[in-house]
Amino acid sequence: MPAKLLAMKKPADTSLPILPVIRERWSPRAFSDRPVEAQTLKVLLEAARWAPSSFNEQPWSYIVAMKHQPEEFQRLLGCLVPGNQVWARNAPVLMLSVASLKFQRHSKPNRHGIHDVGLASENLELQAQSMGVMVHQMAGFDVEAATQVYGIPEGFVPVAAIALGYPGDPKLLPEDLRERELAPRERKPLSAFVFSGEWANPAPFLGED
Repeated sequence: MPAKLLAMKKPADTSLPILPVIRERWSPRAFSDRPVEAQTLKVLLEAARWAPSSFNEQPWSYIVAMKHQPEEFQRLLGCLVPGNQVWARNAPVLMLSVASLKFQRHSKPNRHGIHDVGLASENLELQAQSMGVMVHQMAGFDVEAATQVYGIPEGFVPVAAIALGYPGDPKLLPEDLRERELAPRERKPLSAFVFSGEWANPAPFLGED
């Protein structure tokens, strides 16, 4: 199978059947130069909009930079760590997810804000996967720089940088990134994180057929 197709299809080797859109979702680094249509981007953000959140606070915001706006794109790209800039510069869309750390309803701390932003971004990812759009979220960015560049106010925090676009050819990546792109996907077994009774004690039902 050509490497280009591997970038499009890299299904997880799951131990049990799950929804295809979850099984097929992964985080590539190879993107094509095909633009993401404005309507497609709006659909992805609409999916994020309908994520669940504590008290329906919807504590998420997204800063979006598209490649056809070079100055805006470079501003966001410049917030990424150099290792991520190497490949993310090829994505047609960069985004930054931002969480509100306080409830709007009474200004008390919302310790679930970052969690809820993650839910919104996963909604976005799964919608994207269903439409043939690939998403790669990154922890590797300068939070302070992003806060300053975009004037993010106190009480809000950048959560993740996001590269978004259509799949590209891994052969165009540097060798070390190409190897990671084509490597098999792996996850911990259920017994490593599903407990019952006490911490680190695998739940008994995991052993049932």
